[in-house]
Amino acid sequence: MSYKIVASQCTGCSACEPECPNVAITEKNGTFIIDPEKCTECIGYFDTPQCVAVCPVDDTCVIDNAVPRYQAA
Repeated sequence: MSYKIVASQCTGCSACEPECPNVAITEKNGTFIIDPEKCTECIGYFDTPQCVAVCPVDDTCVIDNAVPRYQAA
């Protein structure tokens, strides 16, 4: 699974974008989105997904159950 950003809770602060090791987070219309094709849940980089760690609003960066779990190569 990848993470997703709950658009209705995103404040547009941009804290998450530079922290993503996969450059999976981009801004669109004032809120940020995570590209599920690029998101690895920070596996192999950090113990905690960095978008979750730096987001100032709880439960804004959440697991996207619509996307299959990331499988490391």
